Amino acid sequence: MQKDDIINKYNDEEDKLLAARILDKIKLAKTRNQIEYTDFLNMHQKVISQEILKMQKEENYTFFTPCEEAEKLVLVVYPDKYAELFEQNKYNYSNIAEVTRIKIPKENKEKYVHKDYLSGIMKLGIKREKIGDIFVFEDGADVVVSKEISRYLVESIGQLTRFSKAQIEKLNISEIRKPDIKKEIMDIRVSSLRLDNMVAELAHCSRTKANEIIEAQRVFLNYINEENNSKIVKQGDIIVIRGKGKFNVLKIEGQTKKGKIIVMVEHYI
Repeated sequence: MQKDDIINKYNDEEDKLLAARILDKIKLAKTRNQIEYTDFLNMHQKVISQEILKMQKEENYTFFTPCEEAEKLVLVVYPDKYAELFEQNKYNYSNIAEVTRIKIPKENKEKYVHKDYLSGIMKLGIKREKIGDIFVFEDGADVVVSKEISRYLVESIGQLTRFSKAQIEKLNISEIRKPDIKKEIMDIRVSSLRLDNMVAELAHCSRTKANEIIEAQRVFLNYINEENNSKIVKQGDIIVIRGKGKFNVLKIEGQTKKGKIIVMVEHYI
């Protein structure tokens, strides 16, 4: 497919721009015979990237994340001469990203949450796409950042009042602290597997309210915004409801005597 045909498959302007960037990275990796990579992508952008890679029949790529718990990733595209390096997992990803560790003093322990770290970093003029996951702990946070802005962040973040007394370190990506992500497995009962029924049950609201949430574009099915309230949810699907969390549909278990469908769901708390 031609570049314009692929780009025009997407309606959202941000998705069109992403498609153009992905296509450029694929082309550059081939024409310059070098490794190319994107800024940090979210899961929705990963899905779009995978669609484009499939359309282009591109096989020389990988998605880098610093750990299993991360939700921000980087698409890396490479020419044939580097295929063995990536297949044997010998590429040094510290060329792409590093960790900025922010350790706050004891008197501020547990004072800051994710948005406090993110907003502070962005006040320094750093673009959101240069920031990966921010893992928050009692004594501070580990921030995954593009290598190109890592030094600037370490040298500048102490200028912010909230972090003026913090200890700041620049670390190799392999030194990242992994968060303890809590998950809850639960059974829910729905009259059908329509998206609005699932959202109503997961968000603990009426079906009318669930439809309002869907219409407000606050629901994502497999990381793609879904506005079709009658869409049928399947085993293995991931539902994200903004303000409520992420839910993994583990298993359709059967029906109750009254005909309700029993669904096993994993909730990321």
